[in-house]
Amino acid sequence: MGSPSTPDQADPDPWSDLLADNRSVLDRTSTAERVADALRQWIIDGRLRPGTRLSEHSAGKALGVSRNTLREAFRLLVHERLLVHEFHRGVFVRVLDADDVTDLYRTRRLLETGAIRAASDIPQERLAAITSAITAAEEAAAEERWLDVGTANMRFHQAITALAGSPRADEIMQQLTAELRLAFHATSALRRFHEPYIELNRRIARLLADGDLDAAAHALDDYLTTAQRQLLDAFA
Repeated sequence: MGSPSTPDQADPDPWSDLLADNRSVLDRTSTAERVADALRQWIIDGRLRPGTRLSEHSAGKALGVSRNTLREAFRLLVHERLLVHEFHRGVFVRVLDADDVTDLYRTRRLLETGAIRAASDIPQERLAAITSAITAAEEAAAEERWLDVGTANMRFHQAITALAGSPRADEIMQQLTAELRLAFHATSALRRFHEPYIELNRRIARLLADGDLDAAAHALDDYLTTAQRQLLDAFA
């Protein structure tokens, strides 16, 4: 009787054949993710406004990708609640409502104040990232680039979340900031909305540098309550 074959001899890596059969799909998905990253960043930067219709033909030509790749990217962003597909009409940048704002700020409190309260011995590079975002906001404000002030403000909050040291929290916050940008478009008075938060950000940064994490968390919680109220007033 011959010796029994090992698993490798009997069926060498059967899963690799499955991957090979789907290689074209995987390649397209990889490209689709890069396209989704670009579209998401345009939303964060305020260049794609709520309600904007994204033509497959125009977007595909501009990005140099196929319609299949573009559709996959659209599907990824629909899943992230940044785009919406309307039957027989096409794909649009999502328009948020007051319930979205309430839920976004509920999640932000969990992430950001939680990150501060869980932080200890904050590395200098993380404090530097927080300070850098504030400096960028101040420079943009001096040149009255209020859209860029909003972008820098979101970088500040991403840096706050990074205090948790969690890649998953960072990923969630990136998606939240894209949705927040869509919410910010509800207010037409960008200077009045963004400018006061520059100094508030600076105050929180000072508290963090001094190691007063409890005071920083309380200051941020009050800050988020005020910002949420302002946005809800704008939606009303």
